[in-house]
Amino acid sequence: MTDFKFDIDGDGIALITWDMPGRSMNVITMEVIEELSGLVDKVTNDAAIKGAVITSAKEAFCGGADLTMLERFGALFADIAKAKGETAANAMVYEESRKLSLLYRKLETSGKPWVCAINGTCVGGGFELALACHYRVASENPKTRMGLPEIKIGLFPGAGGTQRVARMIAPADALQFLLKGDQLKTDRAKAMKLIDAVVPADQLVAAAKEWIRAGGKAVKPWDEKGFKLPGGPVYSKAGMMTFPPANAIYRRETYDNYPAARAIMQVVYEGLQLPMDTALRVESRWFAHILRSKEAAAMIRSLFVSMQDLNKGARRPAGVPASNLKKLGIVGAGFMGAGIAQVSAAAGLDVVLIDRDQETADKGKAGLHKALSDRVMKGRMKGAERDAILEKITPTPDYNALKDCDLVIEAVFEDRKVKADVIAKIQAVIRDDAVFASNTSTLPISSLASEFKEPARFIGIHFFSPVALMMLTEIIMGKETGDKALAVALDYVRMIKKTPIVVNDSRGFYANRCVLAYIREGHLMLLEGAPPALIENSARMAGMPVGPLSLNDETGVDLGLKIVRATEADLGPEAVDPGMKKLLEDMVEKQQRFGRKNGKGFYDYTPGQPKKLWPGLADLLPKKLTREEVEAIDVEELKQRFLVVQAVEAARTFEEKVVTDVREADVGSILGFGFAPFTGGTLSYIDMMGTKTFVALCRKFEKKYGTRFTPPKLLVEMAEKGETFYGRFAPAKKKEAA
Repeated sequence: MTDFKFDIDGDGIALITWDMPGRSMNVITMEVIEELSGLVDKVTNDAAIKGAVITSAKEAFCGGADLTMLERFGALFADIAKAKGETAANAMVYEESRKLSLLYRKLETSGKPWVCAINGTCVGGGFELALACHYRVASENPKTRMGLPEIKIGLFPGAGGTQRVARMIAPADALQFLLKGDQLKTDRAKAMKLIDAVVPADQLVAAAKEWIRAGGKAVKPWDEKGFKLPGGPVYSKAGMMTFPPANAIYRRETYDNYPAARAIMQVVYEGLQLPMDTALRVESRWFAHILRSKEAAAMIRSLFVSMQDLNKGARRPAGVPASNLKKLGIVGAGFMGAGIAQVSAAAGLDVVLIDRDQETADKGKAGLHKALSDRVMKGRMKGAERDAILEKITPTPDYNALKDCDLVIEAVFEDRKVKADVIAKIQAVIRDDAVFASNTSTLPISSLASEFKEPARFIGIHFFSPVALMMLTEIIMGKETGDKALAVALDYVRMIKKTPIVVNDSRGFYANRCVLAYIREGHLMLLEGAPPALIENSARMAGMPVGPLSLNDETGVDLGLKIVRATEADLGPEAVDPGMKKLLEDMVEKQQRFGRKNGKGFYDYTPGQPKKLWPGLADLLPKKLTREEVEAIDVEELKQRFLVVQAVEAARTFEEKVVTDVREADVGSILGFGFAPFTGGTLSYIDMMGTKTFVALCRKFEKKYGTRFTPPKLLVEMAEKGETFYGRFAPAKKKEAA
């Protein structure tokens, strides 16, 4: 055996210890399936063995399936379809993808009791293994988490998870658990009856064995005569109170963009009306179908494979020693600076938080104390965790406190003069080997670096707000930024557990260019006379997390006006739409509507009440449509405009070499500004549609709405050749950086 260790104690209880060599976490591979299948047979057929406990020798139990294994099914399908036809290829995917489900059912019906002793993370196919066991005991380790997060990468649990969960808890709870993909702490998992016991970590295996010694039952409830579903039959009063409302909620939340979510609804609904073996077969057929969907392929690639590559340092320069970051300086104790301080201190760094005077610096830390205390009050954080974070942060107005920092980040107001003054003060005191980073969202890094004594040590680290919640950081390379600065920035981002993308200097960099195109499209639709509610709902139907008007309120309507004016000043009046400029001027200067920050923007924000679209917005618009004209608006076209305008801007950034890695364009678009995740990201969206079709759609919109839809030359060339971004610019694989 390679991946498991097998021992039998004096009581005839087998201990199977999962410990894959060369990996930090156990994952499910074809080799693991084969090896575990042999162990199930051994336990079943050896009369001397009374039962088995399966546990892990690593800090975590299992991270789920190796998704690169599932990725390979796509290539295998194409090969078989070409050689033997699509029917044979479909049969292959079905048979291969259900091997794990068959294995777990074999374990479940083996006639011997199996116990899963869970330590640390246990998710995906690993948790499905636990559900197949007859008893589950978890350690009290605070890091222990359990769940079925497959929905987040365009899949659903395909090894019996949908059927077992829906037979263990009421279907309403089961659907919520499966569709949200959340990971549960031990107390929540036990309360939901998804695990049976929680014990101290050093008693884990002993407690598991004791259950077998005490006569633990080797038959699942659903395999016994007279089993009743926890929520009652599907066609019962309780069932009718579950499935129709669940279907409505599913459509409200997904707009039918996620085939895997629809499949979960289907397999739970169908499966609960069937015997277990037939239900598992239904689940397997749907799983094979979803596995071949373009949405699953794109989401697996971007949200698992590519994200994992980036998190492991795919863009880190080779040959640069690992950074030993211990102390961080942050200049600017406002909302953004305090957020950066929080995530940095939580990662174990000592943080110096500087502002113009002691009172302002203290105010930044006090705001952070309040925000963290709110989390403690809501049970999302322990008081000791809050105190440990705050203890690491030292507020001060004294720039000399930066002299022993390894990395300094300025997070002051987005004004060139203010930043220049701060840069001068910082470079006067920091070490000659320290790296300097600017958290700017719009100002070009190269021009800011010209104020610094050694531009090779100057880099941009663009955080997204709120820092604690947003998982992306944009690392911006100036013209003279050196490899060491890039390596330090990437090492720092890895420490604070964010996903980095590396981009080259440009106005708005990558994320903001695409975001501004999205918000601008919403403004222009308003000026065309489209009702605000239709604009917002169409954007959400397209897959965006919030509508463009709502997003503008969050970022600040006044900031939008500043960006328009700065663009006009730098690039000329033809670079901005005069109607959009007037709309923003009316909103900000005449109506004093700055967005959520002052409770008035495109929406009205009344404390304690849901936000509502501002009724006065209609009076600012130059065009008013009749009811017949509104009803004639093509909603599908509105949806396409929102996605196409962002994707074509992403293609421009790629042509201009602002973004140079397709993985970063896609991951950055989903994590940074919520581009429809089911597409896999901006460039995957183009590939999914086909470059030829996408360019034709751009031409249609260009003719109808203007040059913002003009496809770049690169895209036109790719369309003519029938190329895709991932075909032409496939990233070279390399080993994880130091």
